[in-house]
Amino acid sequence: MGNCCRSPAAVAREDVKSNYSSHDHARKEAGANKKQPITVLAGVPKENIEDRYLVDRELGRGEFGVTYLCIDRDTRELLACKSISKRKLRTAVDIDDVRREVAIMKHLPKNSSIVSLKEACEDDNAVHLVMELCEGGELFDRIVARGHYTERAAAAVTRTIVEVVQLCHKHGVIHRDLKPENFLFANKKENSPLKAIDFGLSIFFKPGERFSEIVGSPYYMAPEVLKRNYGPEIDIWSAGVILYILLCGVPPFWAESEQGVAQAILRGLIDFKRDPWPNVSESAKSLVRQMLEPDPKLRLTAKQVLEHPWLQNAKKAPNVPLGDVVRSRLKQFSMMNRFKRKALRVG
Repeated sequence: MGNCCRSPAAVAREDVKSNYSSHDHARKEAGANKKQPITVLAGVPKENIEDRYLVDRELGRGEFGVTYLCIDRDTRELLACKSISKRKLRTAVDIDDVRREVAIMKHLPKNSSIVSLKEACEDDNAVHLVMELCEGGELFDRIVARGHYTERAAAAVTRTIVEVVQLCHKHGVIHRDLKPENFLFANKKENSPLKAIDFGLSIFFKPGERFSEIVGSPYYMAPEVLKRNYGPEIDIWSAGVILYILLCGVPPFWAESEQGVAQAILRGLIDFKRDPWPNVSESAKSLVRQMLEPDPKLRLTAKQVLEHPWLQNAKKAPNVPLGDVVRSRLKQFSMMNRFKRKALRVG
């Protein structure tokens, strides 16, 4: 399904880039770099990250950045460092995106459900975001490893995700890329907090402001994103897609191609007939329907989701395992996503 997290502008930039011969491009880039390394973060002295932190193994990577385990040389604290290569920041838009990610992470208040930014620094080659380390793994991996999964567990996860959305919206931020891979557990304990870790596509907004840039990941994209006219309501839709997947193991809008997924989203038909939906509570299904409401004006707000009876009574939600079929579907979906992410790194 192609690269799931890239805007058309990013794809266009890739097309332009591929029209160079790589030798030519390398020479031009080297020439450009010789002139003057770009400065991304204003008012931050350039320093060698290795002076303060011991940079260890790779933990993961995205389109622009690689995240490493790092150790504070003074305190011996284990942290995560997302290093964004300046070579990949080819346009003013790319540079603005990094500045905005740092600004948003600094702007959002400290919260147990959001990974905290310790500091942002840069050297001639990269911008480094040093953050709290989350060692508990990805959301779906934990579910698959646990061996049984219940509505009650899905309700707890949904509450955390929607609390993050509420916090973002309250502070004038649209997340724009809510998906399971962007939530990690802080540690391996059973009661570990779940944390949002990536604000790379997030944007500041004012009440009533609309956006048209298509960003996010196809399965989780709200219909109004595809129509290029959207506001903060898109985050509730994405959270609704995650909830649907948590309860049945597959996304509500599914196709073999990105275009097919987009068409399914615009059709908006949600299947509540296949297993295990007949065994899922009506309250859970009503919440999914209201989060996946095609009209953003009628969709629930974060506050309304958190007030929904299914989440209000989460501790009373059925604690009956949703079954092996859900678990095996989640495992397949998670593996497929991981395979796609790896495939996108080639080259």
